Formats: sequence, C-alpha cells, structure tokens
Amino acid sequence: MSQIDILAIGAHPDDVELSAAGTLLKHRALGFSTGIIDLTQGELGSRGTKETRKEEAADAAEILGLSARVNLKMADGFFTHSEENLLLLVEQIRRFKPSIVLVNAVSDRHPDHGKGSKLASEACFLAGLRRIETNWDGKAQEAHRPKAVYHYIQDRYLKPDFAIDVTDFVEQKFDSIKAYKTQFWDPDSTEPKTPISGEEFFEFLRGRMAEFGRSIGVRYAEGYTVERLPGVDSLFDLR
Repeated sequence: MSQIDILAIGAHPDDVELSAAGTLLKHRALGFSTGIIDLTQGELGSRGTKETRKEEAADAAEILGLSARVNLKMADGFFTHSEENLLLLVEQIRRFKPSIVLVNAVSDRHPDHGKGSKLASEACFLAGLRRIETNWDGKAQEAHRPKAVYHYIQDRYLKPDFAIDVTDFVEQKFDSIKAYKTQFWDPDSTEPKTPISGEEFFEFLRGRMAEFGRSIGVRYAEGYTVERLPGVDSLFDLR
C-alpha cells in the first residue's frame, strides 16, 4: 500500500463521515490521497449490527473515493488507552505514512470520541520513535510521524481554530452519511430512536456547517481544533 496523504481516524464507522467527509472529498479533488481508520466496529450501536455497519462503511468509502479503509476492531465503548491499542495504531500510521491525520473531537457527548482522540494523537507521536519496533507483512517498519494532527468537531460545539470551505462537497458528504442506512433517518425503520436517527439530525449537521461557513465567508465549512500553533507564509493566506 502506497503512502496516503490524509488519514482520518474515528472511534466508530461514521464518525469521520459526519464531521470531516467534506474535507476528505475536497482534498481528493485536489489530487491528494485519503484513507480512514475506524477503531471499533460500532457493535454497541442501538441500530443495525456490526455486519451491516461493515457493509455501510464500505459503501461510504466508495462514495468518498478512499485509497484505504481499515477497522482495528477495538471494543466499542470499552477500548482503553493501552500499549496494545497504541501499537495497533502505530502500525497503521507507519504503514500509510500520512502527512496529516484527522482525529476525533477532544471531548464530546460520546465518551469514545474523547478516548479515541487521545489514543490516536498519542499514537501519531509514538509512531515517530524509532526504538518502538513494529512489523507489517513480515517486514520491520520505519518510524514515521505525521506533520500535523487536527481534531474534527462532532456533536458538541467546540470553537474551531480553523475551518475548511466544503461548500462544493456538501451533497456528496451527505451521500456518504446516508450510506449508513441503519443509523440515520428512515421513516420505515422499526428500530429504536436515537439522538442521530431523526430527520432533524440532518438539519443540525447542515446548520453546523453553515455556522462555520459564515465565520469564514463561505456557505458551508468544517471546523477543526489544533494541538500546536499553525503557521502561514503570508497574511494573504488567511481569509
């Protein structure tokens, strides 16, 4: 597998689609390669099964044009900040050698999001330490540390440190979200209602993107928080 320019990591299948799909679609259109790592199979979800979630994630990956999608099968709801889980991520980071990694929100309604955020961020650092030994396909891996880690914003509002104009990719983003047919609005579904299964949830998502877009003078945007101060070459790089 060749290098992937932007690697997005989510605690559950659909985390990335909900919060960063527009960003991935835009950069793919610009010629960059993209991929997703799902930490869990979302097996504790109130709707659907891990089998249907797997099929839906594959459909979403096709819509997004991903170069790769990997599920690490950590325990939904119960994965821990352990050496074992860190090394699973270190292997993937070294495998794909991304320049930029997008990870879960630093804190959110679902506790897995904050846990996933910390786990992925630390793994990005550890992947750059050459004395940590990992193997892939029977070969020793080289150390690799991404240039930047950015946290996407999920259910709860967080003030973004920057936002990306995704206006031209909003409808395709929603197509990738709707690939998760068991999870979101379906008037014929007999499964339990959840905070994301109502028709109004799509209005919330669109409103959030409109709010971030208004802040930078565009129609729709996705927001991110940073771990370190970002730099620009010129004041004219800023909107």
